[in-house]
Amino acid sequence: MVSVGTVVWLSSELMFFAGLFAMYFTLRSTSGEMWALETEKLNVPFALMNTIILVSSSFTCQMGVFAAERLQPRRIGSMFSLPKWGMVEWYFLTFLLGSVFVAVQGYEYAVLVSEGVSLSSNAYGSSFYITTGFHGIHVLGGLIAFLFIIGRAYAAKRFGHFEATSAIVTSYYWHFVDVVWIGLFIIIYFLK
Repeated sequence: MVSVGTVVWLSSELMFFAGLFAMYFTLRSTSGEMWALETEKLNVPFALMNTIILVSSSFTCQMGVFAAERLQPRRIGSMFSLPKWGMVEWYFLTFLLGSVFVAVQGYEYAVLVSEGVSLSSNAYGSSFYITTGFHGIHVLGGLIAFLFIIGRAYAAKRFGHFEATSAIVTSYYWHFVDVVWIGLFIIIYFLK
């Protein structure tokens, strides 16, 4: 039931982001010249590096899922032996990568604000910060979920299917957030 509920909830989140995409395209279609000027201020290589960090966190998250499916909460060998890592180690690495993504996005915001692109500066600034900001809030929600799952793994006397299911549905959310970012990245940074 948890898996089904999570998928239904993610469907509503998909509609939320569809609305944000619609807002972005509507404002863009009415302000073409402004969009051309404002998008020149974006640092595409910097954003691409940040995107690679977030996408790589999906891979580490999936490795944590595989460990959870094996009912292996923690590593069973050396810290440097990745095949022996458990869910906790993989989810902690995912948490670190997601945290780096949020920090880099915050830095990008600071640079853009210093260049005159703010939430209230124009339609471009509003749409950029609303779409990427809501995504960033969702990433923060995922990071909190990872901390919760890691904490549960340590608190459980026996790591069983209940704990594994929680870890797996958390990965559904994280993969969703990553796919949404790929769409945002392509639309904001590459679509001219």
